[in-house]
Amino acid sequence: MFIADSQVHLWGADTPQRPWPAGRGVEAQKPYPVTRDMLLFEMELAKVSRIVIVPPSWEGDRNDLALEAARTHPDKFAVMGRLNLADPASKALVPDWRKQPGMLGMRFTFHNEHNRHFLTDGSADWLWPAAEKAGVPLMVLVPGALDHLDRIASKHPGLKLVIDHVGLNIRQKAPKVFEDLPAVCALAKHPNIAVKASGMPSLSTQEYPFRDLHDAIKRLVEAFGPKRTFWGTDLTRMPCSYRECVDLFTKEQPWLKGDDLEWVMGRGVCEWLGWRM
Repeated sequence: MFIADSQVHLWGADTPQRPWPAGRGVEAQKPYPVTRDMLLFEMELAKVSRIVIVPPSWEGDRNDLALEAARTHPDKFAVMGRLNLADPASKALVPDWRKQPGMLGMRFTFHNEHNRHFLTDGSADWLWPAAEKAGVPLMVLVPGALDHLDRIASKHPGLKLVIDHVGLNIRQKAPKVFEDLPAVCALAKHPNIAVKASGMPSLSTQEYPFRDLHDAIKRLVEAFGPKRTFWGTDLTRMPCSYRECVDLFTKEQPWLKGDDLEWVMGRGVCEWLGWRM
């Protein structure tokens, strides 16, 4: 089966030119570089065909390592890059964003007090029409701010938006974490919104096959449909093997099969982002 992971981070070694900031969030538990060769090895073991690389937020707007991986292995890697919303010069980068080899779109994190203001104070309002006009799809991490995404999708129907990590608070666990799932599923009414079923093993309080996740997976696919629900891992913070992340969907959901399974496991995200199959 063709399998494409909708989100994996990579980052370089801790050097004076590329220092690791103190307390850099979920990646702090992984005090070593995550390289393209490491990802290629993991992909071979888990039989994953492609990875959408998302540069980690703690590196700011640096996309160079991700783009280098895509340049050297264009059949394996592509990038949803970072853009500095606080820099006025960023506006000029949007029209030609996808002309960068290996670049598919942009990814933004609005999940904390440092970044959520871009949604609430209007300082990012220039981005939505600019990305819509340029045909640049966006991935957004918006737990607790789903109402803003509803507004943006309604106002910009030509803008492709992807909700990261099921739209939920990744610091919480099942079953409480799924209290917001109805609000996430309600956004499926917008045909320009898709969702990443990414990082789900980290939400479980159980071991594989993570049975406390199965109902949520089905509800998500039923709401968005298999063409707008994208399997993914956020591999560097998963509590299980890469293969188990795959098997959670391909072996443990008997209702998900055939063409529907193929859309969820990779075809959907590639077509949505314009990554030619």
